[in-house]
Amino acid sequence: MKRHLMLAVLMAVFFVFGFEKAEAGSKFGKREFRGAWIQTVNGQFTGMTTAGMQQTLGSQLDELKRDGVNAIIFQVRPECDALYESKLEPWSRFLTGVQGQQPSPYWDPLNWMVNECHRRGMELHAWINPYRAKTAGTTALATNHVALQHPERVFAYNGQFILNPGLPENRDYICKVVDDIVSRYDVDGIHIDDYFYPYPVAGQTIQDDKEFARYSNGIKNKNDWRRDNVNVFVKQLGETIKKRKPWVKFGVSPFGIYRNQKSDANIGSATSGLQDYDDLYADVLLWVNNGWVDYCVPQLYWEIGHKTADYKTLALWWNKFAANRPLFIGESVERTVKTPDMTNPAVHQMGAKFTLRSQLSNVKGAVLWYAKAVADNMGSYGSALRDYYWKYPALQPLMPFIDDKAPKKPKHLAPVWTSDGYLLFWEEPKGKEWGDSVQKYVVYRFVKGENINIDDASKIVAITNNTWLKLPYDEGKVQYTYVVTALDRLNNESKKAKKKVKL
Repeated sequence: MKRHLMLAVLMAVFFVFGFEKAEAGSKFGKREFRGAWIQTVNGQFTGMTTAGMQQTLGSQLDELKRDGVNAIIFQVRPECDALYESKLEPWSRFLTGVQGQQPSPYWDPLNWMVNECHRRGMELHAWINPYRAKTAGTTALATNHVALQHPERVFAYNGQFILNPGLPENRDYICKVVDDIVSRYDVDGIHIDDYFYPYPVAGQTIQDDKEFARYSNGIKNKNDWRRDNVNVFVKQLGETIKKRKPWVKFGVSPFGIYRNQKSDANIGSATSGLQDYDDLYADVLLWVNNGWVDYCVPQLYWEIGHKTADYKTLALWWNKFAANRPLFIGESVERTVKTPDMTNPAVHQMGAKFTLRSQLSNVKGAVLWYAKAVADNMGSYGSALRDYYWKYPALQPLMPFIDDKAPKKPKHLAPVWTSDGYLLFWEEPKGKEWGDSVQKYVVYRFVKGENINIDDASKIVAITNNTWLKLPYDEGKVQYTYVVTALDRLNNESKKAKKKVKL
């Protein structure tokens, strides 16, 4: 009992003094990407009933919403399979336990997640693993799986099957799958992770000599050819998404090291780990600088002070070299809360990391690995988000390269007494094109005499897709000014509509 009490006291110390560490560098910006990954490939949902999985996901979303998360990145295609209804690929075994077997009672997890996230004011980004066709733990594939239908299009590597990136038909196939998702689901983004060519394993060889000979297109070096294959695919995938729905964001989450200084003295980071460019054949900076992706989330899962991949070194590097598109940092919750701060070992590194990120002008947010760790409040991480770092709501960062035109402002604000209480109503402004149409509203509240500053996130009382808000009526003696603005699909914000009320 005494031991548990001591652990509780130590956790409280971590929690409180971690805030003090971040106080000087924190900022409560109104626009910030606050994401969390929900992975399925680890089998956390396998064997759950439909009701059980919905209850688990719903509870996680509720907790993440309370913690300030405004975007969910949900894994829907781990191995050329589907956690959604698809005529192109089989149901995932990570959903039902058997690949190709539909859930019973039937449900569509992607459709359900889109609706549940949007109801909570969160974005939903569908996360796919583009090339991986079989994980090492999968022992049986459905008869309609691409690796059985077209075995000539995959190669085996360390127990996995990989769609060969050197084959044009594989690029076309992946784009067809993504186009199907984007056309049928109201997703806010398509997200690909760090699995391009497989992570190198000693004694394993990528079998692609035949494809290199056939499709080299004059490229002499096989490594350059492999990079070109991935480059062509990323560009094609982005174009596929935008052709179908221009507003759907395309994001990538690469491994955290682009190149080491030993490989490139001019642009490499002072690190010594695996490299995107050299080992995974992923030229991420080319995609960012050419605008082929809409956002980038390097996976900086290490701690500050890590010997081969220091978090601070890498955060500074990405901030410097990857600024042409919104940059969000991929954070490991577990490693952060289990590692003591470099300057104050009594607390973990959450405060130091938030402080560092707040000082980097090109960093527009973070994505947390993984959602369950936050929802479970590992190391009081969720509590710190809710009570301090993400205490106030945030809108998504602007993406003017997609759309920069704001919708019209809400019309006819009016407080009305109803059987449900005192409500503030407004009307949706008209919009002809997708870029003009309103998706949700931001409601701010200011006390009498207070400056109307909608850049102050602490004044946000709701981000909602309703055209009404219930007012906290007391005795009708205190005057407030309510401000309502409209947001389009890219979170461009309209001019203000105002109404004074007494509550």
